[in-house]
Amino acid sequence: MITREQAVAYRLHVNHLVDRLPAGSREQAAYVGLQDTAPRDALLGLHARMAGCAPSDWEHPSLIQTYSPRAAVYVLPARDFGVFTLGRLPLDANAVRRIDVLAERLCASLDGHERRGGMGRELREACASGRIAVRWDTTSLWGREVPRPSIDVSAARVELCRRHVRCFGPTTPKTFSWWSGLSPADARAVWDSLADELVEVDFEGVAGWILGADEEWLRSATLPRGVRLLPAPDLRLFGRDHGGRFVGPGLRELTPAADSFHPNGLLVDGRIVGAWGRKGGRVDVVLSEKLDARQYGALEEEVATMPVRDPQLSVR
Repeated sequence: MITREQAVAYRLHVNHLVDRLPAGSREQAAYVGLQDTAPRDALLGLHARMAGCAPSDWEHPSLIQTYSPRAAVYVLPARDFGVFTLGRLPLDANAVRRIDVLAERLCASLDGHERRGGMGRELREACASGRIAVRWDTTSLWGREVPRPSIDVSAARVELCRRHVRCFGPTTPKTFSWWSGLSPADARAVWDSLADELVEVDFEGVAGWILGADEEWLRSATLPRGVRLLPAPDLRLFGRDHGGRFVGPGLRELTPAADSFHPNGLLVDGRIVGAWGRKGGRVDVVLSEKLDARQYGALEEEVATMPVRDPQLSVR
């Protein structure tokens, strides 16, 4: 049986939230996409995963932005743009034609230029065509036409599923459907095409699936030591569904310290022991457990290296 502790430990390791990647490893840090909710969560997600993160890394040329199926902007590796756009196209040909018509109309209106605002819901839907990229600077949203990725659509869907299972396993077809935006039937069809790579495990009495190549790693995973300031989207790694096992949907409370001003999580030695929020450079941490001297020193270092102007730690 796989325990929740093993699953969390595995997810933290595979998402590079234990040992930081070397400076400049932006594409590897954004391997499964980083949600860019305000204020600049994708940048903070890069910082949690990569050493030497700079304030401008979220807009590095190796990265690109697009809408997720849940109307949030994500930062992705530019080379994998097709995986995260064409990979979530529905299997129904009529539905794909509708998306292509929207994209064609939007590209015609853009006329080769980047445009700010005024594109509404059509922009979100058209992003699945792979022909539209966005740029969000926390105050304005811009859209522009890009070349359609050359990746085969079926291959893109399978790779999207593979990345989901690798980074969020143990997982299920239902969770993949929610995460990818594919309908339950479409998600199951894509899932089945990856079946030869999957292994079913008992996840505390519930069926879950992982990549067969990762089974030994998962079973031997232990909670890490160290401190990370996790942006709110990363808290799904701890299981936000009703049973507290899978990445979503749901917003299960992980610490009583969290509130609307402190939506993020303080990870210490593999557990969430507090919440934090940020306004400018001020990082306000609310603890639900006392930290020892080593842990507090590590927290101070985490804040000092945040890629924001004049970071200052406040703890209560």
